[in-house]
Amino acid sequence: MPKFAANLTLLFNEHPFLSRFAAARAVGFEGVEYLFPYGWPADQLAEALQANSLVQVLHNLPPGDWEAGERGIACHPDRIGEFQDGVGHGIAYAKALGCPQLNCLAGIRPEGVDPARALTTFIDNLRFAATALAAEGLKLLIEPINTFDIPGFFLNRTAQAAEILAAVGADNLFIQYDIYHAQRMEGELANTIARYLPQIAHMQLADTPGRHEPGTGEIHFPFLFRHIDALGYTGWIGCEYRPLADTAGGLGWRPAP
Repeated sequence: MPKFAANLTLLFNEHPFLSRFAAARAVGFEGVEYLFPYGWPADQLAEALQANSLVQVLHNLPPGDWEAGERGIACHPDRIGEFQDGVGHGIAYAKALGCPQLNCLAGIRPEGVDPARALTTFIDNLRFAATALAAEGLKLLIEPINTFDIPGFFLNRTAQAAEILAAVGADNLFIQYDIYHAQRMEGELANTIARYLPQIAHMQLADTPGRHEPGTGEIHFPFLFRHIDALGYTGWIGCEYRPLADTAGGLGWRPAP
């Protein structure tokens, strides 16, 4: 059975954020992820992890101004210095939390910026980040995100991500494969996962339509979980969905141990 991590940004929203760690542990999760740790002191988050015997699986590098609608700045040619500062900030949190990998959001291509220039900027920024993370023994991930939810998101297909990995040429750079985003953009989940598995270090899930828990939409998750197991995937799968009701009551989709 795959290892499932609770995404505390989306799950257990019936609790204050710092109470979500205990809520996740109480229903059997052993790993957690969330979008960003930067709104809390690192020692406070580390204490919540330790108190609940949880592993921090993943968080993202700083994304720019999230509240203003920015979804990453790695492809923004005029934000390189800010991006590099964010890499250092992300590494500091990852080390404090024992988090082995950081996801880099490519961002929405800025209006008026040529796609080729955005690509060059993204590749250069990934080389910088991969080198900095490698020095600390950390993995760097990039995630294709569907352009229905985030119009204009620069990285949106698995093959595109693989091409960027090849262009960057860093041993610690991998794909974060989000099943929900992949289904919306390209489908062909089983074969795509099999093809790119050596380059996939982390997965996430939600069903579609609606981005709710497995079993509420069109994806046949029981088959997909068996397929992922058969392929030998040993990483985590982050549960990054919006529960239809309370989180604990909607966990019937999880396979029995």
